[in-house]
Amino acid sequence: MAQRPIFLPTPAQDELVKEVSVKLTWHSGFAEIQKKRNIQALHEAAGRLGYSPLLEVSTKSEDKVGQHLSAFHLRVKSPVGEIPLECAFQGSKVFERGGPYTELFDVDPRTAKRDSRLRESGRLVAFEFQAMRFPIEPRTAFYDWLYIGAIFPHREWLSRLSKFVGFTDIEFNPERSINCQARSVALFFALRENGLLEAAMESAGSFLQVLRRHNYGSHLALSASQEQFAY
Repeated sequence: MAQRPIFLPTPAQDELVKEVSVKLTWHSGFAEIQKKRNIQALHEAAGRLGYSPLLEVSTKSEDKVGQHLSAFHLRVKSPVGEIPLECAFQGSKVFERGGPYTELFDVDPRTAKRDSRLRESGRLVAFEFQAMRFPIEPRTAFYDWLYIGAIFPHREWLSRLSKFVGFTDIEFNPERSINCQARSVALFFALRENGLLEAAMESAGSFLQVLRRHNYGSHLALSASQEQFAY
């Protein structure tokens, strides 16, 4: 057995996104078929709790929209043109002893994520992107801002996804990570349904202000032993 979260937009509540941990029978292994079996198991277990339908947001999704919403597919504007969201995120990190490593903007997403400097430069202290310095609190704010900024131009088209009650990412393990594309999608819909999306995306400052006003992400905390995996 294992536990994985589902993310539900909750625009009527201060938290904006509700995270529900669901127990499922886990199929171990790295083969794509195993991951798809885990997605099915997670969605079926969530369905028994009353959470259905759900959309898997990852390259392993059975739904084309879910695949295209993966951070490995989405692109954001940068000083060097449009780049993969994952590269923008990794290349913007500022550590105690280095960064931002903006040369990661020019590599493929998997190479960017695996760059050894991201684990060898000390504690993460901030993000720098497009001449802006972004704080690390709320914990997922910079990733959410990048992600929602990437899908914001398609907000009308994405309204079709409002039929889903929540979102999952089978690759996300909350014991090792904090940022999750499924949570970012849920936040997008919570802001949209609350009439806050347009105002939040006016600027990075506006986005942070909205999140802090709603106490978003205040529950996200890791133990010292987990910090190295947080981002």
